[in-house]
Amino acid sequence: MSFPSQIICLTEESVETLHLLGRSDLIAGVSQYVERPPEAKKHPQVSQFIRSDIERIVAMRPDLVIGFSDIQKDIAKDLIGQGLNVLVTNQRSLEEILQQILFLGRLIQEEKKAIILVDSFRIKMDSIRTKAKTLPVKPRVYFEEWDKPRLSAIKWVSELIEVCGGENIFKDRIGSLAKDREVQDSEVVDRAPDIIFGCWCGKKVNTESFGKRAGYQALPAIKNNFIWELPPEIFLQPGPALFVDGLDQMFAYFKTLGP
Repeated sequence: MSFPSQIICLTEESVETLHLLGRSDLIAGVSQYVERPPEAKKHPQVSQFIRSDIERIVAMRPDLVIGFSDIQKDIAKDLIGQGLNVLVTNQRSLEEILQQILFLGRLIQEEKKAIILVDSFRIKMDSIRTKAKTLPVKPRVYFEEWDKPRLSAIKWVSELIEVCGGENIFKDRIGSLAKDREVQDSEVVDRAPDIIFGCWCGKKVNTESFGKRAGYQALPAIKNNFIWELPPEIFLQPGPALFVDGLDQMFAYFKTLGP
């Protein structure tokens, strides 16, 4: 038997990667929030994002637990304290996400499949970049990850916007910590986005609420009604979903803008 043979995934991106590599058989448990792929919901659900059922995970005796980001450091600490093998990655850019896919592929002895998958994602990005050159305008984009406080796009989303031919109006504020990406309404108004994307993690976006904010009525995005909700399971997970569906979805919105 190869190592690891029983993996618990605390976040969604590693689940989708294992499915795309044809190794869903290695998954012993997943997050309650897993959405991709749909069949991943059949796996035992043992965790949320900031808390996990430590006792249940320990009882399952997994070979490896995979998590993401500093936000899960306490979960990792508890699991390590129980003698489990824990891997926590901190990918924040599109390139780091691709490297994490390759790393996971090597870990489960599926490096060739991972290389093919990553190469296909790179080809898709190049294709979208080429198509983006034909856009009549370069849209200025405000991507809102949360509304109270207002949080703008994390690094991988900002890069995705650029690949699709747009410009993140807060590209100067793409830190990994949420507090680094906090913005004020007055700043959004000053930077006058052509498009507003709402992608609130954990709750549905109220697109009508943007037009009621102070000063927003003058924004091109509000005047032209270019306000859309994006699915967090695609855009807020640092994994394959960004390349499988995220690129196409975002570029499709950009194409709706006229000269």
